[in-house]
Amino acid sequence: MLHSMSTTVAAAPERSAAEVNEEIRALWIRSGGTLSVEQREEYQRLVMEWAAAVPQSSKAA
Repeated sequence: MLHSMSTTVAAAPERSAAEVNEEIRALWIRSGGTLSVEQREEYQRLVMEWAAAVPQSSKAA
């Protein structure tokens, strides 16, 4: 008997802006204030995630 596998990908739960901000702060602390190329890429990804997580009312300010 063959069983079919689901091809849908469960979306990862979205993090709050505060959670992402904490990760950004930790990245800066770990880096000592100077980001490597890899860390800059991670920082850019985190900033985009943070911007998407900021409540809409805060974006209009």
